[in-house]
Amino acid sequence: MALPALAVSPASGQLTGDGLDGFYRDGRRILSHCALRVAGSEPLIVQGRLTGPDRARFIGTIRRTGERGPDPEIRMERVRYADGTEEITFRSSAVRPVRLPVEIRLGTDLAELGAVAVGLPGPELRAAVHGSGLRWSGPGAHAVVSATPTPQDALAAAGLLRWELELPPGGRRTIELRAALEHAPQSPGGGPSAGPGRAGSPRIPGPRSGMFAPRARGDRPPRPWADARLECDDHRAGALMAAGLDDLYGLATRDPAAPTDVYVAGGFPWRCGLAPAEALWAARMLLPLGTRLAAGTLRALARSQHTTPGAEFGRLPGALRDTGPHAPPSCTGIEATLLFPTVLAEARRWGLPEQDVERLLPAAERCLRWLRIAGDPQGRGRGRGGYVPDPAPGGPYRCETQAHAHRAALLGADLLEAYGSSDAVPLREWAAELRARFRTDFWIEDRSGGRPAALLTADGRPVSPLGSTAAHLLDTGLLGGGTLAAGLLDAAQTDQLARLLGSPAMDSGWGLRGLGAKESGYNPFGHRSGAVRVHETAVAAAGLAAAGHERAAGALTKGVLDAAESFGYRLPEMYAGEQRTEGGAPVPHPAACRPAAVAAAGAVHLLVALAGLRPDVPAGTVSLRPLGTTPLGAIQLTGLSVAEQPFALRVSRLGMGMVEAAAEGLQLGA
Repeated sequence: MALPALAVSPASGQLTGDGLDGFYRDGRRILSHCALRVAGSEPLIVQGRLTGPDRARFIGTIRRTGERGPDPEIRMERVRYADGTEEITFRSSAVRPVRLPVEIRLGTDLAELGAVAVGLPGPELRAAVHGSGLRWSGPGAHAVVSATPTPQDALAAAGLLRWELELPPGGRRTIELRAALEHAPQSPGGGPSAGPGRAGSPRIPGPRSGMFAPRARGDRPPRPWADARLECDDHRAGALMAAGLDDLYGLATRDPAAPTDVYVAGGFPWRCGLAPAEALWAARMLLPLGTRLAAGTLRALARSQHTTPGAEFGRLPGALRDTGPHAPPSCTGIEATLLFPTVLAEARRWGLPEQDVERLLPAAERCLRWLRIAGDPQGRGRGRGGYVPDPAPGGPYRCETQAHAHRAALLGADLLEAYGSSDAVPLREWAAELRARFRTDFWIEDRSGGRPAALLTADGRPVSPLGSTAAHLLDTGLLGGGTLAAGLLDAAQTDQLARLLGSPAMDSGWGLRGLGAKESGYNPFGHRSGAVRVHETAVAAAGLAAAGHERAAGALTKGVLDAAESFGYRLPEMYAGEQRTEGGAPVPHPAACRPAAVAAAGAVHLLVALAGLRPDVPAGTVSLRPLGTTPLGAIQLTGLSVAEQPFALRVSRLGMGMVEAAAEGLQLGA
């Protein structure tokens, strides 16, 4: 991936038009078929793998008629780049010159990514010979493939390019293909000019309009985070962190409204545009690697904020999403609105420059104003008894939404107070009142020690199923001096929740189930009713560690690491919550994004959380509180960023932390 360009293929490297196969650009499939035959047969592929976030390499051998013995004389290397470039190199070990017939079948439907993803791509288009390759025309766009060297034959009806390559002994020859998208000129009426294609086919919405801004391979945005590295007794941890950062870079996208601002798209294939809540979660989880991603994400979202007076003033836009069998859909825009001040406040603690904080402060204040109105305890706003509804004004009142709101209020008050605002006091008072009510209204007593309610209905009735969203109650947020904000649960309730999250009903052995295995409606493949979500497992592990439940945190961390090894370290957004068995392997969810921003960022968050790093750059301090249980052994993290300067640390096998590199003047706290 190198958004707005990406390529999808099986390990064979052959694009057959099946499923999602193809090169994509600006949300359109510009090439669905790219099938290679050499000397009358397909190459025998012996290896196909990613070699970077934006490229894959396929190694194969060619068997020709008349060859004797088991050793192939012709080998092939096929390097594919996400931007639509492909280099196919043939090398000869023969002692005589070799004449090698090569043909490549090409085709496309110019379908929108959204249509391909749901299995409705439309028919293949007819090609025309164009320069040194082929061209296809569809509604509003043209796809062009050019080749170097120019093929000896180009057959438009069959979509074939043919070469007769001469390889001297020990020699090599390379064919380069370049696929590009050309937008059709506008008709006098303002729409695209008419052309052949799928005029009557279903229209499936593609990625968000305006998301894609064309750029060449050399115009990728710089990585908006530091070049962090992890060395660990468990070597897999370093591989997972590197793969996660590579996936995030493949999803890195410039904001068309301000190309210097970069955020990460939600994931392929369903969310290749700006998904507000997921972009904020990714930015927050990558704060130990610098604040540039957070700044770019916050600025991009501030431009989309509702600023017209009315009920939605201050809220960020967002779609509805499924939340399982026990609740109606929730609103990602509400989650993003509550995350915005949290990310800004924590980014300031990590070293976001003051001028950037001041520039974003008005947008954060608007989010907090929306929160105060939505959670008005007097009933003048949208809330009931001071709880924040999600998504409708009349409820329901979700457990995790109250956790997001409480954290936003406390961290938002911390942020406002730093800039002299008098609104900090009422925010803290509101949070304290919410805390007092929540510990009674949202706690369900039972024989096993009780549990938090998943939500309150519009009439105040608690709904009891336990799911992974309860982990957000442990994520309280970073305040000054390396302290964490107060949580909605008291100490006894926190301990009970930790026991529940660490139980076999919730911990599958591969990570945290979205819904407990003993709950009604449990489905190990359920999108929100049993599948393991990496992001919420990371939230749970970090929260458990901060609350002192290190063994449960370590078990979740090791479970995700074991799953990551099975997935080649590219974690899907979610995978089946079936119980782990000896010799078993995690099973990906068929509709999961992969790569996915929150899964990749969650993996980084899991690993960095082992060090317990808590900075307070405005106060000039940083503290380390590593897990004493050291679930992965000794670790060394280099290339982190605190106060916009390199930061490195080491944690011994005994759980002792040591800072090895830090910004000048930064004091090490307790």
